[in-house]
Amino acid sequence: MFSKRAPNSETKSLGIQDGQPPVALPTPSGSAPKAKPRAASLLSENLTIEGNLLSDGELQIDGVVRGDIRVGKLTLGETGHVEGQILCESVEIRGRVIGSITAKQVKLLGTAYVDGDITHEQLAMETGAFFQGRSLKFQRPVVPQAVKPVAAPASAVATPTAAPAPAAVLAPAPKA
Repeated sequence: MFSKRAPNSETKSLGIQDGQPPVALPTPSGSAPKAKPRAASLLSENLTIEGNLLSDGELQIDGVVRGDIRVGKLTLGETGHVEGQILCESVEIRGRVIGSITAKQVKLLGTAYVDGDITHEQLAMETGAFFQGRSLKFQRPVVPQAVKPVAAPASAVATPTAAPAPAAVLAPAPKA
């Protein structure tokens, strides 16, 4: 029952040998293992911050922030209050914002109060949300594609002929 067994073909193919720890197998895609997902940072209801916040992660605010916020994803709870500019990828507002919001996705839920401009790609508002300001959609610059002239065969080239101009253009206007 607890005696040593001879290594079989299955344990050899996994790199397991007598007396040696197992060897880590490469991942199927050949890339490094994924990083652990980070938990959202939380500013609780009894917290007031005066100053700017900067993070590339997720932030939930239930307290008061007087300053600018630049994060990856922001969730403003019902008791949350922000006085300043918000800049992020995605924002969900349930509380109060006095200042501008710039984000790809903006969601104003029923208890939201926003007094300021919102610059966005997507904007969703629930019934009951208050919004006073301008809604500005991101304008992605249109890159004109260069049109390459197509070379036509020599036999297909025609000489352009000018169309006669209308008489009104050729005749000078009578002087009064």
